[in-house]
Amino acid sequence: MRRKAPRGKPRRHAMNIMRTGLLLAALTALFMGTGYLIGGTSGMVLALAFAVATNAFAYWNSDRLALRMHRAQPVTRMSHPALWDTVARLAQQAQLPMPKVYLIDARQANAFATGRNPDNAAVAVTAGLLHNLSAPEVEGVIAHELAHVRNRDTLIMTIAATVAGAVSMLANIGFFMGGNRDRGQFGVIGVLIAVFLAPLAAALIQMTVSRTREYAADAGGAEISRNPLALASALAKISEQAKWVQMPSAETHPNSAHMFVVNPLIGMRLDRMFSTHPPVERRIAALEAMASDGTYRRPGPPPRRSTDRRSPVPVVRRR
Repeated sequence: MRRKAPRGKPRRHAMNIMRTGLLLAALTALFMGTGYLIGGTSGMVLALAFAVATNAFAYWNSDRLALRMHRAQPVTRMSHPALWDTVARLAQQAQLPMPKVYLIDARQANAFATGRNPDNAAVAVTAGLLHNLSAPEVEGVIAHELAHVRNRDTLIMTIAATVAGAVSMLANIGFFMGGNRDRGQFGVIGVLIAVFLAPLAAALIQMTVSRTREYAADAGGAEISRNPLALASALAKISEQAKWVQMPSAETHPNSAHMFVVNPLIGMRLDRMFSTHPPVERRIAALEAMASDGTYRRPGPPPRRSTDRRSPVPVVRRR
């Protein structure tokens, strides 16, 4: 039986739909403009066809691409019963269909959600998250990701990652063309494309994926888990660990950094370009305020590093 989404979210849903449409329109215009500069009218027509294909692919397959970027492996109730049951229980509390569950074989503690709608959602967590965080903290992070699903943030988040990757591909093509001096003025255009489109990919993510969605997901996660202090503690641990534990897949695909609960590129130069998250300190302060006002009465650990009991590291079965 299909569950109804909670009321009170139509405005946010409408805004995300509008942002998705604007993002796809901007991608189409960018491809067409580049095609015209390189190949005139015929180049623009070819670019339009390519843009339409890219848009269709982004809408239907961006979630699968995001999971593939980070080599996420599917989880079943038999392979990881504790993780599966936690997601199932929190999804029920959020009044959401059971999402697919994935595990990323990475030492850094982190997680993200993807999917074009709640019926096609997936939640991916790293092995480091299960190993380094306590059970209540893991619940807080998963609840945060389910709040993204409930708020319908996941569509714009995954499409933004795909669009940024497509724009970066254009930049590489432009750089290749620019390296061929025999092309004359088109070589100069290629260099300009390579120089300006890479920063544009980062700016595109920052402008279309609002930082306010993280505050909303934190509040939603606290509501779902009834434990804002556990989520605050998780954010403190994840952000601190991300400064010294690298995540290779995020470094390879920095355009997907905005999807994670905490930017996996903290402490790196790439973090400055792909700074899509609000300061963790402010997010923790907001969660502490939620706990202090008495709305959420279930106690949680303080937002600091500690030697809490840890969940066992699951074995990732690769196909």
